[in-house]
Amino acid sequence: MSESLSSEAPQASLWKDAFRTMRRRPDVILAALILLFVATMAVFPTLFTDKDPTRCIGRDARQRPDTWFRGEHPLGTDGFGCDFAATIVHGTRPTIALAVTVIVFSILIGLTLGILSGYYGGWVDAIISRALDVFIVIPLMMGAILLLSLFRGRGSSGGLLETVGPPALALTLFGWMEFCRYTRAVSIETKNLDYVTAARCLGAKDRRIMFRHVLPNAVVPVTAVVPTTLGSIIVAESALAVLGVGVQPPATSWGVLLAKGTEWAGGGYIYLFGLPLVLLILTVFAFATIGDALRDALDPKLR
Repeated sequence: MSESLSSEAPQASLWKDAFRTMRRRPDVILAALILLFVATMAVFPTLFTDKDPTRCIGRDARQRPDTWFRGEHPLGTDGFGCDFAATIVHGTRPTIALAVTVIVFSILIGLTLGILSGYYGGWVDAIISRALDVFIVIPLMMGAILLLSLFRGRGSSGGLLETVGPPALALTLFGWMEFCRYTRAVSIETKNLDYVTAARCLGAKDRRIMFRHVLPNAVVPVTAVVPTTLGSIIVAESALAVLGVGVQPPATSWGVLLAKGTEWAGGGYIYLFGLPLVLLILTVFAFATIGDALRDALDPKLR
């Protein structure tokens, strides 16, 4: 009991100090407000618009945004006459849902394989390390494009699972390696610490040691890279959609909006491309800012 408390107390103090440090940074507060806005838009889209993004009136197509963002269509309409504000708002949920799905499964895979590899070593480490070497040399985008090309032209009925499923699977398959590397390194270091050796001598089972002692030490470095990785996933989803292999119409995401916007941007309808791009840049900026701040706050060398 005493060794468990002694190992958990520094962890709690570390997180408290980290969040206390981050609260004092204006850029982190701004980034948090941006992410709160995006998350609210994804979870509660009706708070921002009462329009149906699938209700399109051809005669209203390509209406430019109102000067003061008022009127029937404050952000204008797209090439099919759909309210563009409603399209952006309702396109936020698939984008964020895809990013969260990928990060959750990537962390679960990376943590599991990393702990097993670092703790047991030997042939377990050899197999997982070779798999890690194979996947890590394949760039995320290239691997995702190759896999998603099998689903090209599949369409979508609009269901969230069907919309984000294939791109989430592809990005997860080629996105777990960084978490595995961090976890493996921490596991190798932690398993030889005195309190872990003492727990082993007292008869603690491997599963208890891995989840009670090794895993908490791996959480810190893994958590530090999560926000930045989320931003990268959102960018990857948009790039895949622009290439025609990501989220498929009639479903909507920020990537789909960017893909459609490029068709009209050259004709002077810059807002169809620019508004989703600005929202994407702000969100990625917010994730990157929080990721950098979290990494600095958790780095003992900078404390």
